[in-house]
Amino acid sequence: MSQSRDLSNNRRHRWKVLGVGVAANASFSAAFSGIPTSAVLMRSSYHLGNSELGLVLGLMGLGIAISELPWGLLTDRWGDRPVLLTGLASTATALALMALFVAPVAGYIPGLPLLAAGLLLVGLLGGSVNGSSGRAVMTWFGENERGMAMSIRQTAVPLGGAIGALILPSLAAHLGFAAVYGVLALFCMVTLFFTWLWLHEPATATINKTSGHAGKPPLTGPAPLKDRQLWSIVVAIGVLCAPQFAILSFGTVFLHDFSHAGIAVITASMATLQVGAMIIRVWSGRWTDRNRNRREFLRFCTISVAGAFAALAALVAVAGQLPTVSPLMALLLIAMLVITGICVSAWHGVAYTELATIAGARNAGTALGMANTSVFVMCFLTPLAIPHILTLTSWPGVWLLGSVLAIIALQFFPKPVQTTLVCQTV
Repeated sequence: MSQSRDLSNNRRHRWKVLGVGVAANASFSAAFSGIPTSAVLMRSSYHLGNSELGLVLGLMGLGIAISELPWGLLTDRWGDRPVLLTGLASTATALALMALFVAPVAGYIPGLPLLAAGLLLVGLLGGSVNGSSGRAVMTWFGENERGMAMSIRQTAVPLGGAIGALILPSLAAHLGFAAVYGVLALFCMVTLFFTWLWLHEPATATINKTSGHAGKPPLTGPAPLKDRQLWSIVVAIGVLCAPQFAILSFGTVFLHDFSHAGIAVITASMATLQVGAMIIRVWSGRWTDRNRNRREFLRFCTISVAGAFAALAALVAVAGQLPTVSPLMALLLIAMLVITGICVSAWHGVAYTELATIAGARNAGTALGMANTSVFVMCFLTPLAIPHILTLTSWPGVWLLGSVLAIIALQFFPKPVQTTLVCQTV
């Protein structure tokens, strides 16, 4: 009777755990995805060039890349709760310090080293939320629901990005970057409270085979750091994130400089992109749970990304040959950028579910840390590379390279397991 009550409580409480995971990721995503939506204002407020802007935007990604795997290992060793609480509290503190000391005010513009160090620190501390919240979801949800649950958790990234895109540019324009960093710190503090309130280990220590719900899974397969199949997916995830970060970090600059869009249009475009990404991530998780076709979906998505970026590059090349960018052409460019951004964001939840499923729930923190390390290495390198690509080629070259990278990623995603039918002749 006691075990039955525990399982019933788990089934109800797991949605609160998922909500905490979404909130934690959204709080941090509002920073690392939201701050780049204020890139044009950051460039002018801090008196930065494109290369310096790329450096500071990339450094937050570098901080996450450096810290993801250590945070993931600590999560598997200590548990989700202490790591997530520590990470949220320290990230909120770092953002509050930036609001106090690293925001431009009348007569004072912080130097590039101080801004760079602040964003690097935010990345180092915020890297805690990804693996710890992902492991919690893997622990509380069974195999037949993990795709949907992880995809819902992954909607936190575009959700946070959409929130950031909607409010951070306006805050930066009207109240300055002190308000930007202060609001982001507040997000983390609110999430910290609900994490303290709701996140704990499941009541039962074994998996109920009927319900497929939470518990301590057995250790199977090689250690994550020695698993070649895991590393192959990790590489694919990292490579496919490069074109995604190209849009997230420099999409606003492209719309401003090439399409001559205003702040309101840029904000609406990036918010639409993020909301579209949220919807398609939830749909893809549920659809692949029902059809058990995660690997097929991942490969189809990767091919679609390659086609979308190639189409965007072609459209930009055509627009570049015109004397001026007409309103109709500007609308087409915005629509194509949004479609491409949604397409390159669709696969995350499914890829992370496949990765964590192969690793097993007990090693999920480490496996997700491996993946997020590769993701945020690209988050660091992509903004650094784009100004140089622009110098050597142009915007069509930037988007065409995104298509090439998607084709490369396709080579690393595992192929679907083929079932062999044995025909018996009578």
